[in-house]
Amino acid sequence: MLKLISAERTAEMLDEKIDAVYRFAREGILPCVRIGRKVKFSEKVLEEFIKTGGKALPGGWRREA
Repeated sequence: MLKLISAERTAEMLDEKIDAVYRFAREGILPCVRIGRKVKFSEKVLEEFIKTGGKALPGGWRREA
């Protein structure tokens, strides 16, 4: 089962401010799921993101220019 976590918890995991987490999600750097106005993050995907040194997984998340 996929476990989604809040932006607050994500900020704790990354040791970042919550504003940075929202900015990273908006810029497509952090993988996220939008549910209405809420932004949620997959704990498993974030752990993989951290393990790879913050590099996008195959398929990436960044928007192309």
